[in-house]
Amino acid sequence: MGRERAARGPGSATAAERLRQAGLPEIDLAPVVAEQPDPVLFATVSGAHLYGFPSRDSDVDLRGVHLLPAAALVGLHEPEETRSRMWERDGVEMDLVTHDLRKFVRLMLRRNGYVLEQLLSPLVVHTSDAHAELAALAPAVLTGHHAHHYRGFATTQWRLFERSGELKPLLYTFRVLLTGIHLMRSGEVQAHLPTLIGSVAAPAYLPDLVVAKAEAEHGDADVDHARVQADVEALHAVLDAAQAETELPDAPAGYEALHDFLVRVRLAQRGGG
Repeated sequence: MGRERAARGPGSATAAERLRQAGLPEIDLAPVVAEQPDPVLFATVSGAHLYGFPSRDSDVDLRGVHLLPAAALVGLHEPEETRSRMWERDGVEMDLVTHDLRKFVRLMLRRNGYVLEQLLSPLVVHTSDAHAELAALAPAVLTGHHAHHYRGFATTQWRLFERSGELKPLLYTFRVLLTGIHLMRSGEVQAHLPTLIGSVAAPAYLPDLVVAKAEAEHGDADVDHARVQADVEALHAVLDAAQAETELPDAPAGYEALHDFLVRVRLAQRGGG
């Protein structure tokens, strides 16, 4: 169940090729996984590299799942269900967050689009058979209510843009709205903004903003505020309509399958499998 596999994303590109194409710095990320205190079922790149608008000085956001030993879950001590660390490695800022498998699965069942993007990210640093099986179960948890996640995320990022005037939260606002619309219409989790621009009607100036973001992680947004506000409000309306018309179910259907998966993986670990 937990056997490691050669990391390959969809299509013919290897994992290493995909990481290079996404603009990741030339740094060996495998040791980061190997240094973790418990087995890691998968580790993928999230953040601006996944979303398609990294800057030259963007940090590397690694997200994944670790597997706590059973003893850590049944005793009196609070289990370390989430581990978070920020540091610099070979001149690159690193941001690593992993959840224990049980917590991650519970998040999947709570209409959390963020963890699904991490699970399904094509920017794979480390994978396993368990990762592949969990990814195959992801479609069963998708619901029309995932629109709430993206609507709320967009609202938060828009407020951040209004306070800071930075381009980064503005791009995040557009990205999550387009991801939500695409999900409601197609049932596919797609986090890559340049790809979304080609599949969902979006403001024509977005590609230029992506180019501008490449120059600086926290640069100011040189935009017409009234225009972008109107465009954001319009996309909120499109998301509302897409949710109302979606064929996604009202509730997740994968609870029992995920429960069985979690039990099997945990017991296989205990037995040394």
